[in-house]
Amino acid sequence: MSRFIDSIRIFCQTGKGGDGAVHFRREKFVPKGGPDGGNGGKGGDIVIVGDANLWTLLHLRYKKHIRAENGQSGQGSLKMGKDGNSAIIKVPLGTVVKDDETNEPILEVTKDGEEKILLNGGRGGKGNTHFKSATHQAPSFAQEGQKAQSGWWRFELKILADVGLVGFPNAGKSTLLSVLSAARPKIADYPFTTLTPKVGVVPYYDERSFVMADIPGIIEGSAEGKGLGHRFLKHIERNSVLLYMVSIEDLDVKKQYNILFNELKVFNSDIVFKNSILVISKCDMADKEMHKEITKELGDFPHIFISAWDKVRLEKLKEKIWELL
Repeated sequence: MSRFIDSIRIFCQTGKGGDGAVHFRREKFVPKGGPDGGNGGKGGDIVIVGDANLWTLLHLRYKKHIRAENGQSGQGSLKMGKDGNSAIIKVPLGTVVKDDETNEPILEVTKDGEEKILLNGGRGGKGNTHFKSATHQAPSFAQEGQKAQSGWWRFELKILADVGLVGFPNAGKSTLLSVLSAARPKIADYPFTTLTPKVGVVPYYDERSFVMADIPGIIEGSAEGKGLGHRFLKHIERNSVLLYMVSIEDLDVKKQYNILFNELKVFNSDIVFKNSILVISKCDMADKEMHKEITKELGDFPHIFISAWDKVRLEKLKEKIWELL
């Protein structure tokens, strides 16, 4: 069972506001002290908090219903009811919360420790002391607390990474990520080895670095939901730079690139305007003449031949990426 959860549906409910109190001051020597009912406490909010230590929504898998505390009712002697505790929902960076019915994005969290209120708790009701007037000195009523808000929400994770690796299954993306960073994605010589996105930090010069994500392989029709479909294409939307990876083993590199490009264009036309490089992997498996033929066919399009296993031109690739970033 995959432990990578990037979409989950949750019912959230705020706390109800506490009712205002109806109370009159009654002491031994103050038989008619007047109203002194306190206000009700505010109901708890639903608060979304970014947590850099999380990378999946797995921890919310069995929390289908999340409720904040109700505010307590006011009391006599102008005592205000206690506010209800808010429900804190920690999410990985890059999480978008949408209305489950309309699919409309409500908020997104992209920074560690960032807090955003999804729903405000109910306002506490006013006690009867607030309704005292010259003509109505003993009000026997108070305001009810505001009702709770509730609804179903869709939490979706879009991985935050500077660079996204895009390619067909077995293009060498996982190998490249493992060589450039400390990430250790599963690697084998068959399609669809990568079934969940993997993220690694790639060191550069002078303690600088960038984050690279290995997105599971694309097949023709992914934009229409075939194969792994929309589930992983959405993660590409967050990347600043895209590396289109095509294995030199494919007989027509340009054709393979065009298929990848068109899949992204169908899914989201804005993606194709991102800075990109065509990375032709496994260059050790072809001679220089083949390299020249491919270069001639590609023309001025930015591309680079690499071999992750033999670490050929990897430093040059990092330089090109850094220039784009």
